[in-house]
Amino acid sequence: MVADNLPSPADVANFIKTKTIFDSVKIFDTNPTVLRAFANTNITMTVTIPNGEIPNLNNVGAATAWVNTNIRPIHPQTKIKFISVGNEVVLLNDPAHITGLVPAMRALTGALRDAGPEFQDIKVTTAHALNMFQGVTVPSLARFRVDYAKSFFEPLLLYLRETKSPLMINPYPYFELNVMENNVDYAVFRKTPGVFDPFSKKTYSNAFDSLLDKTFSAMLAAGFKDVDIVIGETGWPSLGDPGNFAATVDNAASYNGHLIRKIVSGIGTPLMPNRTFDAYIFALFNENQKPGPLAEKNWGLFQPDYTPVYVSGALRDGPAPSLNNPNFTVERRRRVPRVNNPQPAMPQPVPAAANDKKFVCRNLEFPMTNCRKTWILPAAKEPIAVRFNPVRFVPIRPLSPLVLHMP
Repeated sequence: MVADNLPSPADVANFIKTKTIFDSVKIFDTNPTVLRAFANTNITMTVTIPNGEIPNLNNVGAATAWVNTNIRPIHPQTKIKFISVGNEVVLLNDPAHITGLVPAMRALTGALRDAGPEFQDIKVTTAHALNMFQGVTVPSLARFRVDYAKSFFEPLLLYLRETKSPLMINPYPYFELNVMENNVDYAVFRKTPGVFDPFSKKTYSNAFDSLLDKTFSAMLAAGFKDVDIVIGETGWPSLGDPGNFAATVDNAASYNGHLIRKIVSGIGTPLMPNRTFDAYIFALFNENQKPGPLAEKNWGLFQPDYTPVYVSGALRDGPAPSLNNPNFTVERRRRVPRVNNPQPAMPQPVPAAANDKKFVCRNLEFPMTNCRKTWILPAAKEPIAVRFNPVRFVPIRPLSPLVLHMP
């Protein structure tokens, strides 16, 4: 994490274990000091292999060396849940990373298999930004980009199916505001008329559901509706520069509070009813030295002294967040049978250049002012995120920069 005032990894691990509802943490590297701090805590870990290492891991020998260096000394004392190979490779568009990804994942799976029975429950996956769809359309018409559908996504999803591993996605409504007419209320789960999908006949009350159902529709059309989906990152900043009307405490509290309530309720989405998801909230702490606009420093649920930035529900014995969208109580009572997504006609493709222009700046650490023709600027990735388990923790609560998890 990019800060000079954070507590030690051991203190953070104890805080998460004893004070919060989180049961899993995601880091964006394999820092051994951080990983050892979570030994014997029953908090599972997701680790990340940097994109630059992908081309070097496409054979079992290299993958075995990586596992011997980074996983064997740690697991099972520290429980590794997922290995994420790279992060958002399609967004960043390096051909060597894209073509090398699936071979590296297969090699790592082989290395874990050879390492012994205690390593067999570690799943290998990879996280994707949501620039992977062809054009901008309603959820039921979403399809993978034509330039990668057959050459990349089909082999990737086939591997995930074979290994019973999930597809990890990073849905950020905050970064989609420019394609939803800056409708912040819709993005942060406040009550709105919603958005109607005329093909599926479903009405979307929030942007998060829409992004998940776009992913499901693209997977369904490709023939892989049985592959699980994990939310690898999502969150909302609580403070931004002048003119950033979306990065506020009220919006962050509304987004993360409603998100956690939704995840723990198990209500799923309009196209995936009654489905639970593992989800990681970005991030645990604010980071005072993170470069870029002010919002980049303010994604955390907590200040470095563990003071909550706002009432999110992340504290086990803390106050519950004040949520103003009553739809969740209605949805939770009305269990909807699982239905298959209709197979509508393919959407009209948007030219690749237009698609690229929309997303090209999403992950730059030093974005240009007019990157996306709005004030919305990308989040640089931190070393930590966090997750919580909606089954174990009945109260409704959220996460943090560690990345924190909730299923």
